Formats: sequence, structure tokens, C-alpha cells
Amino acid sequence: MSVVPCVLTIAGSDSGGGAGIQADLKTFMAHRCYGLSVVTALTAQNTMGVAGIHAPEPEFVALQLRTVLEDIPVRAAKTGMLFSAPIAKAVAGVLAERKDFPLVVDPVCVSQSGHALLQEDAVRAIVESVFPLADLATPNRPEAELLTGLAITDRQSLFAALERLLSFGPKAVLVKGGHMEAQGGMLTDWLAVAGEEPLALPVPRVDTPHTHGTGCTLSAAITARLALGDPLAQAVKNAQAYLNKALASGFAVGRGASPPDHLIGLR
Repeated sequence: MSVVPCVLTIAGSDSGGGAGIQADLKTFMAHRCYGLSVVTALTAQNTMGVAGIHAPEPEFVALQLRTVLEDIPVRAAKTGMLFSAPIAKAVAGVLAERKDFPLVVDPVCVSQSGHALLQEDAVRAIVESVFPLADLATPNRPEAELLTGLAITDRQSLFAALERLLSFGPKAVLVKGGHMEAQGGMLTDWLAVAGEEPLALPVPRVDTPHTHGTGCTLSAAITARLALGDPLAQAVKNAQAYLNKALASGFAVGRGASPPDHLIGLR
């Protein structure tokens, strides 16, 4: 058997290549992992925005996932855009039966261009069905506010949101700091593990408009690092460093918000 870790993404396709399964697979490759994919939705998308979304039947999403897991040893997996309640529940049903690996849940709700990527009933389904299976959930601030119903305005409200997110069942939560104000040129991601004090993980802010798919990229990098054997906090730190380099590379494609340079680790 290959010694290369097999890492799975369960997410939507971005035809522009900057987010979703395309970003995840490139990120897995940059970490020298073998990428697997289950497609939950197709988007007609480029760097300017999302023109449309088409989703397969939930039964076919479940069939993709079941078929992969029956054959290939998965070392870690992540979820991204789950689109609808039936798809979220179908994914959760298979994972509940077969998951024996770390699972990172990135509750993708809105694209970088502001286009909704979930149907309204999907949010509740993800919280109720998918979060309890997660080893780590990785919402940004708007997603954390949507999921908890809390406005995050300071450290006290952030900690309250972290506590509520943990109450949904994941073993740990990372609230990403990209939508928060930088302090001294640094942005801070906050990692909360059940039963422990939240851990501040600062990272230098990169001044760039090219941030399409950064959430997908970070969660994919964390997933790859977990597959490679990193403890959780170290996996997050290594993923932060990778994303920081990818954002700082100066890579740009298209006429809108470009993605990070996912293959920075191979250059």
C-alpha cells in the first residue's frame, strides 16, 4: 500500500478553480497527500462571482462517499459546501457509519463575492447532523454569527460564540480571524477545544485583494496536516503558515478576486 496519506474532500466544485474541491485537491497535493473527492454541488463560477449552482441528488452524493470509503483508506477528511439539508443529512449518515478518521467541517455558507452557497434549511441540518461528527469546525466570523445567532464584537462575545459552537458537538472549533480587525499587523484565529481555554493563534496579515477560497484552503491544509500526523494545534499553525505564504506569493488570475497560490509548497 502507498505510504502517501489519502485525504478526502466532500464539497462543491468551483469551475474557476479557486475554492471548493479544486482548492482542496491542490492544497492536498501541495502537502504531498493523495486527494479524493465527493462532489456535493456544481457551481458556475469565476473570480468575479457565482453565476449558478446545480446539485446532484443526495443519494448520489452518498453513493460517491460510500464508494470511496469502501475501497480507499482515508487518513483525514473535510466537508465544505453541503448546499442542502438532504445532502448534509446524506453525508452525515454515511460518515456516522464509516468514519474512523479526523473530520474537519468548514461550514461554507457564502462565497467571497457574497453569493449564498447554502439553502436555508441546510444550516440547521449541518449543525444537527454534521457538527457532532467533527473533530474540528472552522467557521469565519460571519459564519460563526450565523450559526450561533450571536454578534461577535469583542473577545467576550467571541468566547461566548466559541462556547455555543462547541455545544453543537464538535471536539474543537477554530474561528478564523480574516474578517476581524488586525492588531499590530496581525490577525488572530481562535482555537477552542472542549474543556480547555481558547488558544490565540496570531498570523501576519497579508495586504491583498486576492482572497478567494482562503477558508477552503486553510481547512484543507489543516486536514492534510492531520493526515500527516500533526496534533491539532500544530496542524492549524502549519496550515496558517502555508496559507500565509500562498497569499503573499503575488499570484493572480482572472479579473476579480484571485485565489491564493495553492501550489506554493511545490515551487
